[in-house]
Amino acid sequence: MPLDTSICAEAPCHLHPLPSAPLKSVSCLKNLIISIFRPKKIELRRSGCTDCVSSYMKLFGGGLWWVAALSCLLACVSFGAGPTRDPQHEARIEQDLGREHPELVADFHAATVAGDQNDAAKAIELYRKVVKAAPTFDPALRRLGAFLAETDERREGIEWCRKAVAIKRSAANLYTLATSLGFGKEGTRTREEKKEAIRLLAEARSLPDGNEVSNLGATAELALNLQDELVFRDAVRLLRRDFPDDLSTHYFGAIVEAFDEHWIRAEREIKKAEALGLSKSAVQQFLDAGVHDKAVGWEWALGLALVVGGWVAGLGLLFGLGMILSKLTLRSAERADPNLPLNSGERKLRSVYKVLLTFAGVYYYISLPIVLVMVLGICGGIIYGFLAIGWVPIKLTIILAIGAFVTVAAMIKSFFIKSDATEPGRLLPRDEAAGLWQMVEDVAREMGTRPVDEIRLTPGCEVAVYERGNWREKIRDQGKRILLLGTGVLNGFKQDSFRSVLAHEYGHFSHRDTAGGDVALRVRSDMFKFYRAMYAAGQATTLNVAFHFLRIYNFIFRRISHGATRLQEILADRVAAQAYGTAAFESGLRHVVRRGLEFDQVANSEIEQVIKSKQPLQHLYEAQPSDLVSIEKAFAAAIDRPTTDDDTHPSPSDRFRLLAGVRVEPKPELQGEVWDLFSNREAIKREMLAVVEAQIARFRER
Repeated sequence: MPLDTSICAEAPCHLHPLPSAPLKSVSCLKNLIISIFRPKKIELRRSGCTDCVSSYMKLFGGGLWWVAALSCLLACVSFGAGPTRDPQHEARIEQDLGREHPELVADFHAATVAGDQNDAAKAIELYRKVVKAAPTFDPALRRLGAFLAETDERREGIEWCRKAVAIKRSAANLYTLATSLGFGKEGTRTREEKKEAIRLLAEARSLPDGNEVSNLGATAELALNLQDELVFRDAVRLLRRDFPDDLSTHYFGAIVEAFDEHWIRAEREIKKAEALGLSKSAVQQFLDAGVHDKAVGWEWALGLALVVGGWVAGLGLLFGLGMILSKLTLRSAERADPNLPLNSGERKLRSVYKVLLTFAGVYYYISLPIVLVMVLGICGGIIYGFLAIGWVPIKLTIILAIGAFVTVAAMIKSFFIKSDATEPGRLLPRDEAAGLWQMVEDVAREMGTRPVDEIRLTPGCEVAVYERGNWREKIRDQGKRILLLGTGVLNGFKQDSFRSVLAHEYGHFSHRDTAGGDVALRVRSDMFKFYRAMYAAGQATTLNVAFHFLRIYNFIFRRISHGATRLQEILADRVAAQAYGTAAFESGLRHVVRRGLEFDQVANSEIEQVIKSKQPLQHLYEAQPSDLVSIEKAFAAAIDRPTTDDDTHPSPSDRFRLLAGVRVEPKPELQGEVWDLFSNREAIKREMLAVVEAQIARFRER
């Protein structure tokens, strides 16, 4: 409901918050902008602005001088006329006058029209005529006072307003007196008058229909001018509570948000004020004072924070899913029937692992641009912080800049480092081991899959399979199958045990474990190349965020990929035990574990001796371990250890336990050792010995 005497329409030209025009002083704006870059040389040509800036700097401190400048900038906005006068309200006033002085109604009406048309002289002349004849008619007194307060007769105008208040302390009379005291020509208002104006406005709000938007807007502007932060904030609070959709609310709200350095909110508030009628030039000047630039900076910062936060959440999700799948794999293996090759639950787990590994691989490449931005952002933020505090350590800044540049360069370089495509070992032709070739073909037939295309001998103790070819060939089962066989594992390896281990490796082919995983292999390779490039550049340090990313992502990816590998090993164990019995498989696995420990001890001892003596290597494949006690302890620990999340294979004891329930018809036991399947074992041992000798020769020369 409008005020009793229409507060908004009473004051003819006061600065109430209904802005419609740009800044009064362009020079003020220019100097304010200049002050952002040269605050010590600020020269505002309007004395009021100069006083305002100085006082605000004292109030808020030198660190927020630009906020003070911003508030001064807004205080210079010119406000247009108020809302259209309410005809019904005017009719009631004229009726009140007509009951006592009907002859004055026409003059009063003409004075009001003249005032609305900005003809202050005529309005004052007619209002004087009305007041002279009706000295107690307070609407005429306050309107005469309001117009006089805008002229050189300000003191007389204030007196007329005081007389109106003395006759009737209405909200309209109090508001008009307050605006006459608080607003007007610069330099004519005293600080005490502004304080009195704020008190009068507060009293007006306490009266019926006194809590008008114009009252609160005038209070906010006066409080801002007086640097009374509490009153100003309270006025804005009331505006937001009672008039949330008014232009004034968003106008002064923008100032509050700027004071609080909430730049995004400040920009949002001034844009809302513009939508409600604030001039575009005033809005632009507000934004150009630094609000827009800082809002954009914070929007980018918040956007980056959201991206980084989402990215970190994605890493956490990957880790959590990996842990959950690992536990589900162990639970499924414990509950599965070992006499079935693959149950439905394990089939689903394999599918989920495949999807998760692919997603984790793609996520690595998605992460790289984020890490790049983080590296540059952290470096830039530190340097910006130095600039902000006014102290720039040149050497440290150069080191930071070089470190960021080198890290980014290493990241890019890692994509162009070629992986070593050399095949391990050397080919074993059929004529060198016809019996071995016959065995691998027989086992393939028994397992219902095609045999390996190549057998490659290595100097170590490997027994493994892999598939070579592009992804299309692998998916179609057209890739080249390769068996790696380490020379060091063959001593004492029984054919019956070897056959069961070979069946385990063929189980990977049957389950198509070697057909997928290209993404996982590529990611592991690229992570290693990235690390190698950083290490070569001296950036693999704890102070580098990219280095920490590699460590964390490698940990997460290893947990996921190792969980998938453990499931593959459990299923391959099962088909091997189902084909040749658990005893043969257990014997073969025990031999591989023991022989690996023995060969490592012998190799370390032999190589250390020949390097010191500078003699050629001679007895690597024939020498026996010297410390059998330590071998037995290490073997027992390796067999009985618990399975951990970092294991690619379950522990041997867990593998044996999971196969305990396998029932299988006994197969004819093979006699002899694997070496019996070779035509010339000694020649192969000498050849592999020469390979190792060539590798350690450079150390002997030092």
